[in-house]
Amino acid sequence: MKKILIPIVAIFLMTSCGEKSNQESNKSLTKKTEIMKKEEKQKIEELLSAYKKSLNTSDAKLAQSLYTKDGVFMPTEAPSGIGAEGILKSYEFVFSQIQLNIEFFIEEIEVEGNMAFAVTSSKGTVKIRENGVEAPEANRELFVFEKVDGEWKIARYMFNKTEPKG
Repeated sequence: MKKILIPIVAIFLMTSCGEKSNQESNKSLTKKTEIMKKEEKQKIEELLSAYKKSLNTSDAKLAQSLYTKDGVFMPTEAPSGIGAEGILKSYEFVFSQIQLNIEFFIEEIEVEGNMAFAVTSSKGTVKIRENGVEAPEANRELFVFEKVDGEWKIARYMFNKTEPKG
């Protein structure tokens, strides 16, 4: 009986040790993934900060540089800017019409591999260049990001107003 029991106990112990090792390995991998996602989210926050700067300084070239080559900008009540040239023209047009002074509030960022999305809101003021009238500005935004050559870029961007026009 001892001859049978000893190998069974040994197999049981080796199996349970292996399971414990796998659990520790999985916990370590999960922790590394969480740290990496946190780092990626921070990079996306930096990208959103640069985007806010482009809006508040009316810098169409900076805005364009933050997009992927085939990116899409979908402004409210205006045609989409598609691709680098279309995006630049859209921002040049927008900035010829208005001057923004806004703040972004990040509500959610989710990262999955080389793709990510962010839900944000923004609030501030808009000045109509034609007549100098200043009004409150508030939007909610959806960004889709793609990591290109190790750098996060805006792949798609859409927003809409959260407060009625003044």
